[in-house]
Amino acid sequence: MKQQVAIIIGSDSDLPVIKPALDMLDKLQIAYGLHISSAHRTPDLTVKIVRDAEKDGVKVIIAAAGGAAHLPGVIAAMTILPVIGVPVKSDALSGIDSLYSIVQMPSGIPVATVAINGSKNAAILAAQILATADDSIKEKLLLFKQEMALEVAAKDAKLQEIGAAAYLNK
Repeated sequence: MKQQVAIIIGSDSDLPVIKPALDMLDKLQIAYGLHISSAHRTPDLTVKIVRDAEKDGVKVIIAAAGGAAHLPGVIAAMTILPVIGVPVKSDALSGIDSLYSIVQMPSGIPVATVAINGSKNAAILAAQILATADDSIKEKLLLFKQEMALEVAAKDAKLQEIGAAAYLNK
């Protein structure tokens, strides 16, 4: 299956943060590639990964980084593909530094940004972008949203049945 999403993380320590995105893309049966590359330590590798992704027909890039978190912005500067940034929670500033680094891009270099450690939403946003031109992904997303709604309705029914105290103690 041809990769539609490229995922680039700045460090192997970001793997646990990106795992929910991998799980969501697997659930939606969207092919992806995963790479480790640093905007600062391996800039040539980062360029190669992005150029290869463009040549291979990738449609969306998800980039996760912590601290200075320049990776998503550097990637966005070298491609017209949509880039979704995932700020990774850091010890020093709890990810606020990462969030600000990704979301405060200069005019003309947009990076869609999700919540700190919000890789699942990055995958859903990537799928929504892909769904604009792929009805099978659109159908999978509609089913996913229906499943979420049913799950919430079931939780409410249980809450109404047993009350808040019992629900909290379950």
